[in-house]
Amino acid sequence: MTCEFRVGEWRIEPDLNRITSADRTVLIEPKVLEVLICLASHPGEVFSKERIIRTVWPGTFVSGGVLSYAISELRKAFGDDTRNPRIIETISRKGYRLIAPVTQLARDLKSQPSIAVLAFSDMSPAQDQEHFCDGIAEEIINNLVRVKGLRVAARISSFAFKGKSEDVRAIGAKLGVETVLEGSIRKAENQLRITVQLINAENGYHLWSERYDRELKDVFVIQDEISRSIAAALKVTLSPKELDGMGRVPTTDLHAYDFYLRGKQFYYQYKKMGIEFALRMFSQAIELDPNYARAYAGIANCCSFLYLYAGSDDLHRKRAESASRKAIDLDPESAEAHASRGVALSLNGAYEEAEGAFETAARLDPKLFEAYYFHARVAFVQGKLEKAIELYEKASEVQPQDYQAPLLVAQIYSDLGRYGEAEAARRRGVRIVEGRLKLDPDDARSLYMGANGLVALGEFEKGLEWARQALELDPNEPMVLYNVACIQSLAGRIEDAIDSLERAVRSGLNQKNWLEHDSNLDALRHHPRYQTLIGLLDHMRAESAHAG
Repeated sequence: MTCEFRVGEWRIEPDLNRITSADRTVLIEPKVLEVLICLASHPGEVFSKERIIRTVWPGTFVSGGVLSYAISELRKAFGDDTRNPRIIETISRKGYRLIAPVTQLARDLKSQPSIAVLAFSDMSPAQDQEHFCDGIAEEIINNLVRVKGLRVAARISSFAFKGKSEDVRAIGAKLGVETVLEGSIRKAENQLRITVQLINAENGYHLWSERYDRELKDVFVIQDEISRSIAAALKVTLSPKELDGMGRVPTTDLHAYDFYLRGKQFYYQYKKMGIEFALRMFSQAIELDPNYARAYAGIANCCSFLYLYAGSDDLHRKRAESASRKAIDLDPESAEAHASRGVALSLNGAYEEAEGAFETAARLDPKLFEAYYFHARVAFVQGKLEKAIELYEKASEVQPQDYQAPLLVAQIYSDLGRYGEAEAARRRGVRIVEGRLKLDPDDARSLYMGANGLVALGEFEKGLEWARQALELDPNEPMVLYNVACIQSLAGRIEDAIDSLERAVRSGLNQKNWLEHDSNLDALRHHPRYQTLIGLLDHMRAESAHAG
């Protein structure tokens, strides 16, 4: 069975390596999907482990652990429960069987359309408009991601191809999308030329293209027109709410908009210096337009980051709180503003209010990754581990190409003794990281997050090498140093881990609760230098409180 079929409410699309339901689309590894196809060939029949392995991996030695991983991935994708299964049932000492009804579908039924928007090329005379090109492409992504019935690749995934001369068909295959939008921008003084082309990723043929020669002041109108044209080309009907969202103008000051886009470019570096630059840009934006809600949300995000990862300066906490409140006052329908507000409130320990803000963000935009991801982190801090798992898994569902949520949820599974699910989540996260590193080998966050997953899986040598590379890229970045310490601790490199923790604190990290509660650091608890470090953090916090 290689054509499309249904398993219960789910549509299985083998050619696209994905399964879809009314409100979810999940990408599946090819071999994992082959296991499902094997079971679906005779629904209700018990398949022994040996029979499945012979069918899916003929002539190859494969351990039972690989099959267990595949079954775990399928259950996770379907949201199935091992204790009360609806899809796949484990038969003790015998194997597995598919218990959901299976229906074969005709090949000509249309699947949900999908698209990746690549970073636009800068064709400006001075070649100094990269921030503007990235910003326009991201605005189009933000417009499209809210369209019901359209799957949109996440920015972090599609922008990984920036500067790469890769065939659009290969890009489509790697991102699991049917269409790709390419574009270029030429900006000279007040004149703007934007050229876009929508390409069928299966055959490389153009579906639609357009060139816009306008004045700079028309930039928001152009974004609106491009988004509507893409929807029309993909035969997606836009609701009145979606049309209204695309037509909203965030600011009337184009200089403020330029500062905002520059701020976004720096923010995505996710390191202290970049965040500080981003904060300056967002601050410049609101000086020019005091009613620019997105810029206030940007300020809140920067200040929250700096408070959490670069010294816990109380001024950053207070500014995050006030800026996030202002963003919502200016635009109460902004999901991004409510997500920013949730993070800011959590810094004050106002967890109940924070959770309310995240829930509002998810209601306003059910596809907003940050609404689930940061809510999960807040739930984890409160010890609500089952809820954190649910939210991390939802974040993975919304953004399947993200590696952070599966690697973080793996630690929770492990802490709860659910080791099979922990291993499956780690392997999924590491696999995504490996894909990202092929496109951007200098992504320090991917390196250290992936390294943690590898070491937890017992792959010490490769994990420590990735950690070394991350440290080489950002030797003084507090978050890199802290995470490298966790990796070294898991690998039994105790003295190295203490060295890295001390350097992290000297570089500005003073999150004492992380050091005390992160299970990755359990091996260090009784080390005298660790105890000294905890005492130092207590002293630093007391001094900070006294100064305040």
